Amino acid sequence: MTTVNPSATRAAAGSPGRRRTSSLAGRAGVFAVMALFALYTLIPVWWLLVTATKNKGYLFTTNGLWFSHFDLWTNIRDVFQEQDGIFARWLLNSALYSIGGAAVSTTLSAMAGYALAKYAFRGRDLTFNVILGAVLIPDVMFALPLYLMFSQVHLVNTYWAVFLPSVVSPFGVYLSRIYAGASVPDELIEAARLDGAGEARIFWRVAMPIMSPALVTIFLFQFVSIWNNYLLPLLMLNSDELQPVTVGLANWREGVNQGIPYNITITGAFLSVIPLIVAFLVLQRFWRSGLAAGSVK
Repeated sequence: MTTVNPSATRAAAGSPGRRRTSSLAGRAGVFAVMALFALYTLIPVWWLLVTATKNKGYLFTTNGLWFSHFDLWTNIRDVFQEQDGIFARWLLNSALYSIGGAAVSTTLSAMAGYALAKYAFRGRDLTFNVILGAVLIPDVMFALPLYLMFSQVHLVNTYWAVFLPSVVSPFGVYLSRIYAGASVPDELIEAARLDGAGEARIFWRVAMPIMSPALVTIFLFQFVSIWNNYLLPLLMLNSDELQPVTVGLANWREGVNQGIPYNITITGAFLSVIPLIVAFLVLQRFWRSGLAAGSVK
């Protein structure tokens, strides 16, 4: 008969106090890393907010991370008066590109993802693998080929040159396919067919409401991507009247030596971030559930 030494068993398992200390140290490490990344993300935003409120004579003579000589409303007025108020036109262009492109892209992604998830056809897996591969290709690699293609059809320096590439989202198709496969029951589709509903009605009336969390996520990601896009409109557009706010602010930054003050560009950059923050806050409860799609089936 083998005798078990209780003291050896406790030593092997470790004391409760030691386990608690190890757990607290692990949590402290995790929180430290999270705090570091939070600071890395938030400090530039804080600097932008603080600097946008300062009088142009105190941008470089005061603490860059704290308020001084508050003059935000004058800065905002100057931004909208610069170059005959073209900043408002840039914001409108960005809104048109982003909202229109994201809406069409979300609809097309939902259609493609639903078809890949619920219809069996030859080449379905190959099609999905190609789309999945396209997710891994950076968008900047498509800019020059798109410019050459649009030059051939005379679409350069038009709204279509920025809008048409924005309606394609491989990531949106991928997420729609995963979410539709996980959340839209086949039994529900069959029941709708037995009730006499057509395929289009099943998609719009049954599948789309169920897929709404994923679709809001796709819309938000595409909206942010289009709003922040710089290289494509820089290549495609020559007219100041067609440019989005990203390209316009870059032109202002290059024009500092031509008399455009720093505070104009900085305040314009601050104003251009506000729509992204508003969209994130309004849609956050939807996109969080959409990101978890497919993790549990």
